[in-house]
Amino acid sequence: MTKKALITGITGQDGSYLAEFLLSKGYEVHGIIRRASTFNTARIDHIYVDPHEPYARLFLHYGDLSDSDQISNIIYNIKPDEVYHLGAQSHVRVSFDIPEYTGNITALGTTRILETIKRSGNNVKFYQACSSEMFGNSPSPQSEETPFKPRSPYAIAKLYAYWATVNYRDGYNLFACNGILFNHELPRRGETFLTRKVTMAIANILAKKQEFLYLGNLDAKRDWGYAPEYVEAMWKILQLDEPEDFVIGTGEAHSVKEFIEEAFAYVGLNWEQYVKIDPRYFRPTETEELVANSGKARKILGWEPKIKFEDLVKIMVDADMRKVGLKPVGEGDEILEKFSNRWWKVD
Repeated sequence: MTKKALITGITGQDGSYLAEFLLSKGYEVHGIIRRASTFNTARIDHIYVDPHEPYARLFLHYGDLSDSDQISNIIYNIKPDEVYHLGAQSHVRVSFDIPEYTGNITALGTTRILETIKRSGNNVKFYQACSSEMFGNSPSPQSEETPFKPRSPYAIAKLYAYWATVNYRDGYNLFACNGILFNHELPRRGETFLTRKVTMAIANILAKKQEFLYLGNLDAKRDWGYAPEYVEAMWKILQLDEPEDFVIGTGEAHSVKEFIEEAFAYVGLNWEQYVKIDPRYFRPTETEELVANSGKARKILGWEPKIKFEDLVKIMVDADMRKVGLKPVGEGDEILEKFSNRWWKVD
């Protein structure tokens, strides 16, 4: 029988790639979206089929992670085999401005889903999207055994969700897993996130639509990977016989400054002429270095990242150049051609 999957956050970067991946595997995919006065489904429009069509396998449902009743109704009616909980208030810097909302959606939203699964009595596999930000300033590289020291309301909320998942697994025997994913990007990344902010600014500067790029801390180091590969890791985690938690990342650290240098150099620009520092983009408490030790995932899941840091930068810059009507440099496209059997759409 066809497997059913439910994705929260389906309109986000990871949710859209996960929906593509699961459809390629033959799943019937359901996604929860928030009602808005403007269209917010751009990332999944290319895979959406009118549900009246007999071959439709992607279905969208209005809901909100703050609404227990609606979450319960959706899960009870769909009876999914797998739930991928990716929805959250996911911007770290913004979480300092709206900490209560971040806690309600990112933390308590997870409890609402887990409680519904528990009460349903159905055999549902649950994936919780956790974040490397939970490690905070713990020494790198960070593994499944590294102590958590969160440094933002977002990280604290994700840590609540992590322990809620562990608790429901231990206390109620749910198949509930945490994926602690380090930074992963591609052109569908939101425009207020660092990597996309940089590559979009470069395209706009080249198109004479922007003069400067304003950023905060350039010294923070992150482990950046390629989003579609991380989505495959999510799926692999739920195909195991027993539930476990995994750290997913490349194992390479690069500073924000390195990302900027690589991206600007790719199009022949000197970043120092265009980048300015704005104190408003600094966090009250910073996390300096996050690097994954994903040895467990490599051993048990057979997961291995293929696209490297420099390749990721080129792919993202090329995509944003196309978006503003410029001819891309092309090296990013050449890199993707190596993966001719890919299931994802880049832009």
